[in-house]
Parts: sequence; structure tokens; C-alpha cells
Amino acid sequence: MTADSAILSPGLLDRAALAAAANRVDDLLASLPALPDRTPAQRAAASSAQDQIRALRTEYVAAHAEEIYDELTVGRTLHLRIDELVRAAAQAFPGLVPTDEQMAAERARPQAEKEGREIDQGIFLRGILHAPKAGPHLLDAMLRPTPRALDLLPEFVESGVVHMEAVRLERRDGVAHLTLCRDDCLNAEDAQQVDDMETAVDLALLDPSVRVGLLRGGEMSHPRYQGRRVFCAGINLKKLSSGGIPLVDFLLRRELGYIHKIVRGVFTGGSWHTKFVDKPWMAAVDTFAIGGGTQLLLVFDHVLAASDSYFSLPAAKEGIVPGASNFRLTRFTGPRVARQVILGGRQIRADEPDGRLIADEVVAPEEMDAAIEAGLARLDGDAVLANRRMVNLADEPLDEFRRYMAEFALQQALRIYGEDVIGKVGRFAAGSA
Repeated sequence: MTADSAILSPGLLDRAALAAAANRVDDLLASLPALPDRTPAQRAAASSAQDQIRALRTEYVAAHAEEIYDELTVGRTLHLRIDELVRAAAQAFPGLVPTDEQMAAERARPQAEKEGREIDQGIFLRGILHAPKAGPHLLDAMLRPTPRALDLLPEFVESGVVHMEAVRLERRDGVAHLTLCRDDCLNAEDAQQVDDMETAVDLALLDPSVRVGLLRGGEMSHPRYQGRRVFCAGINLKKLSSGGIPLVDFLLRRELGYIHKIVRGVFTGGSWHTKFVDKPWMAAVDTFAIGGGTQLLLVFDHVLAASDSYFSLPAAKEGIVPGASNFRLTRFTGPRVARQVILGGRQIRADEPDGRLIADEVVAPEEMDAAIEAGLARLDGDAVLANRRMVNLADEPLDEFRRYMAEFALQQALRIYGEDVIGKVGRFAAGSA
């Protein structure tokens, strides 16, 4: 292509104009003091400039999402995960998303001192997920096995055991036992936990000897719950305050990766009748399932809870969006209870009537082990797999999930940089230090 023809191409002109506009905003931000040291006038100038460039990015991605994605994936022949996609976009489309260098600088700062460049990643991923061809292709890319899982698969098939930092995986009598084992922090979630969980889910799905998966929390060393099993305390707010909860590698990877794999299975290309390997899943809740713990329960085929446990989605307290719960909870509890939980912070005890809308079965704590064995046996029937697949297709149509996640990509990015969220998690981190 000649220089003259490039000038006449509206697409390339828009691309160049976007890059030039982004460079001007980057130059402005670089000329200002670090965020905590800026005057009110400097903060206002930075905010105004970022609003303008983000409006341009939003328009550009909305207009060119399919072409952008086709270029980055070579006509949808490459299956890039979301982290790979944003890095590729930064190189191929300057100014569209942050560069690796910009993101490295952001990761070195606590949440309160970041420029909020992940919002630009949210704008980009919202546009891609909304696109009718690019969006489904990206979802399929995220359902493929991770390289880490493929590396560990021969070891797991042979030994039936893989111990990771946040998850212990053991195969016993055709059941993959996934035990959350962050005993010091009540199984609070962070990027390491997401990586370990996706690895464990992949291995459980890929191992032909596994017929059913079980998720349960291990025994805690935390002083308040010493020796007790705990399911999950939700997002690690200390990590969020320190800047260690990324949008792409935690908040989005979690939903589009292992949680979605529990629903739909892992993409293998498979046989003529299905491209996915999926299996039934059971969750066993001891003590509590807070935040992300309750979010997980909404995708399991059978949920067993101890009668002294409870469920909560403290979105109002934390200020963030509780994953895909806004998409899923209403079909379990109805809209009124869902709003009480998500908007009002209501806790639901497992043994109260509304607790039975989330848990299929509630038993005394001392009866959990026996109830787990009986529940696993019920999920191991020949017809369970086909029927759970059809139930999930009816309950959660792929296009509806995709549209929800497209908007979630941006709204969650905005929320983690909200002043209220930064203030709340900062106070939590200071109080728990």
C-alpha cells in the first residue's frame, strides 16, 4: 500500500488519529505529578483528557470490533486468551489499550495511585465481546485448556494428585476432589487462586478417569476459624487495596475461564457430537460462602451446605459487581431476594427457607461427609451429563452470557477505580494489617 492510498483510507486515518490523540493524553499524564500529589486542577485536567480519549476508544471499537479482532487473530485462526488479546492489541493498534510498559507501571502501584488504565482494557473487551462474530470466538478461546494444565495432565492422569498453592486436586474413585487450601486467609480469592482453580478444573475435565468434580474448602489455620473447614471468603480485599487484583487476569479470567468451564466444559475440538468435555459438579459449603464463594454455587449441579453455614454477596459493602451473580442469582431466588442480597447486602443462612433456594441440600455439620458421598453417587448416573448440558443451555444461553460479560468488562473496571471502592478497601486493609 502506498502512502497516498493510506491517507485516503478512512479506517487507517481513524487508527492514526486515535493513536495521535492517545499520545497527547499520555504526554499530559506524564507531565503531571504522581496521582496522590496532584492539585484539584491537575486532577480535573487529567480526568477530562481521559474522558475524551475513552469516548474515542469506545466509538472506535464499536465501529471496528470485527476488523480489529480478525487482524489480531489472523482471520480467527488464532485462539488468543484475553490477556494475549489485549497485549496483541497494544502492539497492533497503538493508543487503543495500554502498553505492556504502562501496565507494568500500574501493577507497581497501590490501587489508589493508579491511572486506571484497566478501564481502557474494559472498553476494548466490551467492544470485542459485543461483536457477534468476535465475541463467541473469544469465549471459545477462553474455554480451551491452559498450557499449564496440559503440562500437568500426564502427571495427574498417572498419580491422581496435584498440589498447588491455592488448590489441592486429588482423584479418588472417579471423583476429582478440589480442595481450596488457602488456610491463612479463609480461601480469599486472588490471581493465584484463579490460576490454580482453572488448572484444577481443566485437569478434572480432561482426565478420562474423572466422572464427577467436587469443590470444598479445607481446614483453616486462621486464628478465628482454627481447625474448621471454610468454603470461601470472596475477593481478597487486601490484595485489591494493594493493587494486586487485576481486571484481565483475575476479574475477567475468573468468569470467562474456570467458572464458565464448569458450566460448559473445556473446549477440545472433540468428536462430531460435541467440541466440549463437560462433567457434573458438586459444591460442599462449610461455615460460609461469601462473595465469590456464593457466586460459584450458582454454576454447580448440586450444592450441599452445613446447617450452620451462610451465603452472602457483599457487593454493597465492597462497591464492586459480584461477578455474574447479577446474571444468575435471580433464576435461583427470584428478583426480590436477589436485590436484597446484591443491593442490600443481606446474608442468607443455609437453614432458612431462602437458603434452600441456593443449596439443594442442608445437613448438620457432622453429616457432611456422608451427604457428600450420597450426592456424588447421584451425580454419577448415565443420563446426568446429557441432561445437565441441556439444562445449562436453557438456563444460560451463550449469547445472553456474552452480552452480560461484555458490559461487565467495563462496569467492573470502572468500579475497581471508584473512589468509594478505593476508600472501603483501603480502610479494610488498614484495619486487618
